[in-house]
Amino acid sequence: MLLVFGLTVCFRTVGEGMFHCPSCGGDRRYRRRRGRRWITLFFLPVIPLRGLGQAVECRSCRTRFNVSVLRQPTAAAMSAALPAAMRAACCLVLRAGDPAAALARIRAVDAVRGYGEDAYTSDELAEDLHLPAEFHREEIARAGAHLAVEAKEWFLTQVARVALSDGSLSEDERRELHRVAGSLGMSTAHALGVILVAEGAIT
Repeated sequence: MLLVFGLTVCFRTVGEGMFHCPSCGGDRRYRRRRGRRWITLFFLPVIPLRGLGQAVECRSCRTRFNVSVLRQPTAAAMSAALPAAMRAACCLVLRAGDPAAALARIRAVDAVRGYGEDAYTSDELAEDLHLPAEFHREEIARAGAHLAVEAKEWFLTQVARVALSDGSLSEDERRELHRVAGSLGMSTAHALGVILVAEGAIT
């Protein structure tokens, strides 16, 4: 009797969800799959061998990726994280200056709306101002972890414009802008350059 042996790799699904597919360039459903080598007899897997780890497979384009791809936020998650971070940053610089200043509050609301939260109001800003500073810093860091350098610079510039609504920066406001930059993942020198440019734009 002729026996036909061979090797094959079989995958089984161990999880599903949504992710940002680098191949498709958009939010897609994925399957998280675990692979294992098998010895086959007559092309049927009969003896399991060592595992091959896990991979993430896009259900649209079928491309497979390392599971580290799941660390990247979906477009939907980023669209929510950015206005939340701007809300937080505006609150921090307002509290470092005069949180009751009318022009600064108007600019803060406009900055948040500019990041996609069109219905944001001064009443919501007033509520945000009562939230703990640590909560605000976490919101900024969450968004900053996935922003490109240019996006961080633009973000910090918008926050600086809120603080500069009275024409100048107090030492407390300047320190807070550097803390915001630190939460974004910017160096002190990088932040200083952005802040100086923002100051120069109003002179």
